[in-house]
Amino acid sequence: MSPEAILKLLQYMITASAMVGKIFFLTLLFSLPLGLLACFGRMSKWAIIREPVKLYLLIMRGTPLILQLFFFFYFPYYVIGTTLPRFHAAILTCSINYAAYFAEIYRGGIESMPKGQYEAAKVLGFNKSQTFIKIILPQVIKRILPPMGNEFMTLVKDTALVSVIGVAELYQLATDTMSQSASTMPLVMAGAFYLAMNIIVSKGFEFAEKKMSYYR
Repeated sequence: MSPEAILKLLQYMITASAMVGKIFFLTLLFSLPLGLLACFGRMSKWAIIREPVKLYLLIMRGTPLILQLFFFFYFPYYVIGTTLPRFHAAILTCSINYAAYFAEIYRGGIESMPKGQYEAAKVLGFNKSQTFIKIILPQVIKRILPPMGNEFMTLVKDTALVSVIGVAELYQLATDTMSQSASTMPLVMAGAFYLAMNIIVSKGFEFAEKKMSYYR
């Protein structure tokens, strides 16, 4: 590829990266609270709540995201006679998928807390809500930051999969340009963009871990 072509592709990739960022942030916006809700459902003492949530977690974590993207994009057609907008289907699928992983991370963090923490809070006069919000939650956040960081970085890379239902983003731009130019340079450049975004995510979690370091 000529320097002019590379410069032009770079400009296109900066624009395409905005779509990656949009998918990333919207997925987190919906999946983080949904994951917490699923976590509480998974930990429920009521089987009528717990068992359906366990099935949801099994299906979402046990099937490929790419198949789920096809399902949520095409399945509505057989129910209501029309498909979801491609971007909406991508956000819905990624949010439901990642909520399942976040739910298990939340559960692992909550269940790792010693029972003595709850007993001490009760002695101090805290109710259940105060105990969770003021004592348990800050410590859980510290414990789940490393696995959460891994999932956030995976999400950046998984945004490339939405191209299978026609959402134009960085990976699709790179592959289309590669086929037209007969050069692997577009893929190398796309890889550099994904790496740069994950470096930002990684640094953000390193900063968060330092801020949470005073919790024991």
